Amino acid sequence: MPRGRAEAARLIGAALASDWPQPDLLDILHLQAAASPAMEHFGIWLMIERASGTVVGDVGFTGTPAADGSAEIGYSVVPSRRRRGYATEAVRALLAWASAQREVAAVVAGCDRDNIPSIRLLERLGFERIGERDDQVRWQLDGLP
Repeated sequence: MPRGRAEAARLIGAALASDWPQPDLLDILHLQAAASPAMEHFGIWLMIERASGTVVGDVGFTGTPAADGSAEIGYSVVPSRRRRGYATEAVRALLAWASAQREVAAVVAGCDRDNIPSIRLLERLGFERIGERDDQVRWQLDGLP
């Protein structure tokens, strides 16, 4: 494990899956590092597999809620741990947390048109399809749990 990964694992207190973080997360990690303490909760949260103590994915917000109270979420699970329910569990937990935040009125998400597992997850959790933008299907959940 390169020194940076070893230090990250030490700071997190969990092993890192060999393919975590995924490339999309690498592009925004610097934003999380620069977040103020008041805003860091609207950033990246980690999915840690209980059985192995390994980071297997991430879930979180793309930033603080917009003026209309909508907060956008994203999530990713490393390929070797997909289809085990980790994304569903993590998004449910994030939605429960969001419902307790007075500044969050709705949650939105986007996914690729051909990402059937993600589409099914969003539908299962009550998101409604609201359109398309930038080659992604857009989803919204108004009634938070």
